[in-house]
Amino acid sequence: MAQLSKPNFSGMRSRLVRTGASVWRLPTVLVSVAVSIFVVGLRQQGLLETLELGAYDQMVRLLPEEKPDPRLLVVAVTEADIQTYKNYPITDGVMQRLLTKLLSKNPRAIGLDIYRDLPVEPGHAAFSKLMSSDRRIVPVCAVKDAETPGTPPPPKIANDRAGFADIGKTDSDGIIRRGLLFVSPSAHKPCPNPNSFGFQLVQRYLEKEGIEPTDSEEGYLKIKNAVFKPLQANDGGYIREDTRGYQILLNYRAPKYPAKQVTMSQVLNGQVDENLVKDRIVLIGVTAASVDDAFYTPYSAGVTGNRKMPGVVIHAQLVSQILSASLDGRPQFWFWAEWGEALWVVGWSVVGGLVAFRLRHPGHLALAEGACLAVLSGTCWLLFTQAGWVPVVPPALALVMTGAGVMAYNTHQAEKEHKKIALLVREQQNNLLEMQALLKEKRQETLATGAIAPEQSWARKDDDSTAIAPEQSSATDDSSTAVWEDNPDATTKAADLHNEQSKRPLLPLSLAGQIGDRRGGSLLAGRYKTVRGLASGGFGHTYLAEDIKRPGNPLCVIKHLMPAHRDEKFLQLARRLFHTEAEILEQLGHHPQIPQLLAYFEENQEFYLVEEFVKGHPLSDELPVDKRLPEAQVAEILYGILETLAFIHENYVIHRDIKPSNIIRREKDNKLFLIDFGAVKQMQPQNPNEQENLTVAIGTKGYTPPEQYKGKPNFSSDIYAVGIIGIEALTGISPQKLSSDETCNVIWRDFASVQEEFANIIDKMVRYHFLDRYQTTLEVLNDLKRLKDSGTLQQSVMPRQDLGLTSAEPEIRSTSSGVPR
Repeated sequence: MAQLSKPNFSGMRSRLVRTGASVWRLPTVLVSVAVSIFVVGLRQQGLLETLELGAYDQMVRLLPEEKPDPRLLVVAVTEADIQTYKNYPITDGVMQRLLTKLLSKNPRAIGLDIYRDLPVEPGHAAFSKLMSSDRRIVPVCAVKDAETPGTPPPPKIANDRAGFADIGKTDSDGIIRRGLLFVSPSAHKPCPNPNSFGFQLVQRYLEKEGIEPTDSEEGYLKIKNAVFKPLQANDGGYIREDTRGYQILLNYRAPKYPAKQVTMSQVLNGQVDENLVKDRIVLIGVTAASVDDAFYTPYSAGVTGNRKMPGVVIHAQLVSQILSASLDGRPQFWFWAEWGEALWVVGWSVVGGLVAFRLRHPGHLALAEGACLAVLSGTCWLLFTQAGWVPVVPPALALVMTGAGVMAYNTHQAEKEHKKIALLVREQQNNLLEMQALLKEKRQETLATGAIAPEQSWARKDDDSTAIAPEQSSATDDSSTAVWEDNPDATTKAADLHNEQSKRPLLPLSLAGQIGDRRGGSLLAGRYKTVRGLASGGFGHTYLAEDIKRPGNPLCVIKHLMPAHRDEKFLQLARRLFHTEAEILEQLGHHPQIPQLLAYFEENQEFYLVEEFVKGHPLSDELPVDKRLPEAQVAEILYGILETLAFIHENYVIHRDIKPSNIIRREKDNKLFLIDFGAVKQMQPQNPNEQENLTVAIGTKGYTPPEQYKGKPNFSSDIYAVGIIGIEALTGISPQKLSSDETCNVIWRDFASVQEEFANIIDKMVRYHFLDRYQTTLEVLNDLKRLKDSGTLQQSVMPRQDLGLTSAEPEIRSTSSGVPR
């Protein structure tokens, strides 16, 4: 029994496992995790805080403006009021008259956001008496800080009356985003209690409602069902922020008027309706620009002129926020935990990596990542409308950085793969030249003896009487695939003897071998159980098999390739050719619409390739004679083929045998798969100072352009074959039956109903002279895309008789070069 060599399995994975593993291998997840750690680290260092706060401000500006709160009224001391009363600070007498007018209209509370710790004559005595006697009036004081000693409330005010006017902590960029409700009892000096001005007003208002603030189970402020959780140091976009005291994030109601606003002069002149005051909270404050009592807010960047908001208006924003949350159920700001934000960053980083993994063209990647950024921003804004502050800058940065990183990795890997394939194919070409020399030597020996043994046969005739060289073969259509050798003087006697005496080939080192002689149930390499033969050709056999060592015993395709000679020198060379070809096919199998090479091995001095099984049907089944497809469908077919062909050409490889039987439409998603890469050839730059080497000419009649017949294929040769498929689909005529005009170009337009622009694209694909054709698949794809996007492609086709065709096919003519068309 022949000794079994150790199988050499390469990339053996199921489709599902391969997809997941490729993500790790490429390395989308690895780059995503690395970028995520980097971005989260930047955020933890506070380096992204300014950008995140800017994004927060933009979302605030995008929120729809809410109607003025009907529970509040703002009385503004304007510049005109100061000029009218010729004094600032406003005298105690004027202030006493203002308060008396307002109190007569029965407000629930009046907040005086103007410091009155010192007398401003005239009228101080009357003002002081009113302030000390009416509990509805809430004056302000200022808490001591590192820069100021603070400001006490007016004298003779009960300790529970006043509230500190410090609105909240100003962020590092000078913008007020936070409101302060309480300070610690030891830190409120010289204010008599730790409650803020706004909270004092809320308490006065809620007393009439019979509502009293309480503590939640966690110890937070609770009013009815609303719990006001204090801001933490790392909430939202903040990083290690000073959150001393009881701070909440300000939920601004409107950019200018959170409440109805009137002027001091209007109140004093009796021009304010009683209903604007009754049962409301009235806030009195200065809005005059000459008095520095205004602050920058998130709205400041979106307005012109005076971009500051008066302090009394900000107080009104905070009071309205507390009342609306307590009485109206208005949502309060919420935040994710730090681990949730980290996962959010990782998730978008992975999205960026996956997008870059799938879309390798820089332009397509830029558009896709732009769309992802739009989705990210839109999602964050929608959450923001529900009071959720979810970071937007860190995930956006992670998305872009991961996409760029994966694209850079893909570019690097693509260059490596291109170089690898170039080296492999160059090695393969050298091996083929060595094989040709060896075969020539054996032919000479055979001819010298005047006899040829079965294992010494070197060529055969196919059904179309086209000479087939032993170096290459095609996959599924032996009767129409032709392979020409460089040597035109090869003796035909050996070929004739081969037809008579031998059915065994010399060396099939391609994916052309198809099977028929192995019984179902045979076990190869201890794991592949043959189910049935798929096809058999002159160079080997093809089986459908089960992989019994994978879960579910998935199907695969095994191509059995048999060397014709058994001597050691021949087998060593055959082995080199086999392994090199397998490595080339493995590289090309990275494309999602090219069957992947799952494994390759040698057994009993014969060679086996294991390929992914693509369940479907060949495109030739969709193109029977006399069936004409609508041009819209034909355009889709061409586009699908060219997308895969673009990947092949990016690797500087030409297929050389594109035809309908080598294109499989997968059953589950209708995608077109390009198969049979036994004829691949690397495009090498030619040195003009060196004689150009001709290659073995491979192709199929009708689909092969003239330069390929001469052994000099190029990228446009594959484009020619795709164009011929388009003509076949549009006309329902076999390519071998089409004739050519005096310029040697294919005549086909008379047999199809096609609009001019689409016909011009097809014509340019199949020009006789390759320099007149499209030179890259990208050019064709762009023209087809423009045509598809225009929506002008026909969805149906005219009957053949409408074109004046008969059932008889046109006569076959030859070009001036004598090549069958």
